[in-house]
Amino acid sequence: MDGGGYDRLSADAQHHIQTAKFIIGPKRHLSMLPPVGAVTQDWPVPFVDGVALLLEKRGTPSVMLVSGDPFWFGGGTSVTAHLQGDEWRALAGHSCFSLAASEMGWPLEHVMCLGLHAAPLSRIRPHLARRQKIMATMRDGAAVQDLMRYLVETGFGETQVTCLESLGDKAQKTISGQAQNLTDASLSHPVMVALLIDGEGRVMPRTAGLSDDWFDHDGQITKSPIRALTLSALAPKAGEYLWDLGSGSGSIAIEWLLSGASQRATAVEKHADRAKRIERNAMALGVDHLDVVHSDISAAIHQLPVPDCIFVGGGLREALLTELWDLMPKGARLVANGVTIETDQLLTKAYGTLGGHLMRLESASLQPIGTMNGWKAAYPITQWSVTK
Repeated sequence: MDGGGYDRLSADAQHHIQTAKFIIGPKRHLSMLPPVGAVTQDWPVPFVDGVALLLEKRGTPSVMLVSGDPFWFGGGTSVTAHLQGDEWRALAGHSCFSLAASEMGWPLEHVMCLGLHAAPLSRIRPHLARRQKIMATMRDGAAVQDLMRYLVETGFGETQVTCLESLGDKAQKTISGQAQNLTDASLSHPVMVALLIDGEGRVMPRTAGLSDDWFDHDGQITKSPIRALTLSALAPKAGEYLWDLGSGSGSIAIEWLLSGASQRATAVEKHADRAKRIERNAMALGVDHLDVVHSDISAAIHQLPVPDCIFVGGGLREALLTELWDLMPKGARLVANGVTIETDQLLTKAYGTLGGHLMRLESASLQPIGTMNGWKAAYPITQWSVTK
């Protein structure tokens, strides 16, 4: 319905609206309609309640009003997932991203497009880097103010912001300025914000092995250089699902998710305080979709979906290894790190019977010794990786 309202809809779309018995949509979209014979319904909060209302009308000619393209950060899939292919038809218009790009003159293929209308603002964190162009859908004016404050807090208050209210409508309004000057801006219902990121904030590297201080931890963390080598061994591929068992700070699962938008992961941690810490780390680093399970490993693994890859960061026992191997489907990968002599012996034995690749990882860092410096070695790590 955005992009000019009812008058700009195709004749086909107007026909469906005029012949519908039930129409549901946001109040703003319903206000754009001419007189109709259908029963109209404001879309409720939470969103899922509206889906239930629509599905109750199954078999009755019904229309769902949405903004632009319902299958790009829209509500289309949440409805069609419950319907057969011949029960629905989508008449897509211009997406809000397309309309915003036309206002800004930005090439969409070089813009990061995010749906923040129903997601934590921290989803934007991995993309905050100078000169990065971002377009994002927003829930309301208060959410825009929250985003401006978030940009300031993360050191990107100099970001150039364009707020596009009622995008594509006759009542469209544009407000522009730096984020640091818009934290208290009066905004009504912006559909989109366009951001040209600027400032001196800390930028997240794209390579594996984020420095340890990106994570809140109690010492139970796979250290940065070992983590980089571990992610290399895990070798995440598009759309794969990881079990991170005994997750500690969640660093492996979080970096797995950061490797691609289609990645999925579950972090299993038996200590309640660490499980909460994993959730906080995931939220702060923009991967709030990490599934965190507070449980003993053996109890959890029988309840989880089948994995493509498994990581065990320490404390592996022969009984657990047998359980994991039995649960793994053909083609799944397992990577295990060990620091104790007992785990070293177990991994060496497993390599002898199951094959794979065995490595000894050693590192040292510079530490002061009186008025001079010397190399302090970390515990050596035995790493076994295998494909079933």
